[in-house]
Amino acid sequence: MLAYRYPLIAREGWHWIALVAAIVLLLQWQLGWFALPLWLPVGLLLFLFRDPPRKVPASPLGVVSPVDGRVLSVDTAQDPYLDRQAICITLQMRKTDIFSVRSPMEGKVLQQWIGQHNKSAIGARYAQWIQSDEEDDVLLVIAPTVRVVRPKCYVHSGERVGQGQRCGFIYFGGRVEIWVPTGSRIDSNVGDMLQAGTDIIATLVHEKATPPRVPSKVDSSDTVSGDH
Repeated sequence: MLAYRYPLIAREGWHWIALVAAIVLLLQWQLGWFALPLWLPVGLLLFLFRDPPRKVPASPLGVVSPVDGRVLSVDTAQDPYLDRQAICITLQMRKTDIFSVRSPMEGKVLQQWIGQHNKSAIGARYAQWIQSDEEDDVLLVIAPTVRVVRPKCYVHSGERVGQGQRCGFIYFGGRVEIWVPTGSRIDSNVGDMLQAGTDIIATLVHEKATPPRVPSKVDSSDTVSGDH
């Protein structure tokens, strides 16, 4: 199903598109048809800030890709934020990818780190810790390509977020890490091109509880009763 309805052009780009379009309109009023090629930048901005809806898979334990991008690496390492051994999946966004960020899973945001952090090896400007109702911890780390512009975040500590929900924006892309528990099943490979909110990159694995042993019934015909 579709996560929710929102504009096909990201709101984060509306003011840029409006500004450039206003300048081009003014130039066209002065130059006439000679100004037609100047509409190309407006078309480019519409393309860069496109934000089509995505179909979220019906997989409660699935961890979906938070961004459009290519899988650079899948490694087990020490989580620099939560101080644990975890699997780190690194994605690289292209400058022409869709810039919206979507939540990798449903849960509650327990903590956020905003600004430059020495904890991150990729020079992250933003990190978010999400915990599922089953107490699975997933960490989303963002290092934008354009470092002078801080990534947008629309979900804050203490709030719940849905799987595949649009929760942020990275101007002109960047590098993203998703840290999942070590017992998770990895569903993506290095080199895969992923779509945000649609493609499952990992599945959280829960050990099935062993059912209690039920004693077998004793057949009364096999019971020997003594004389009293």
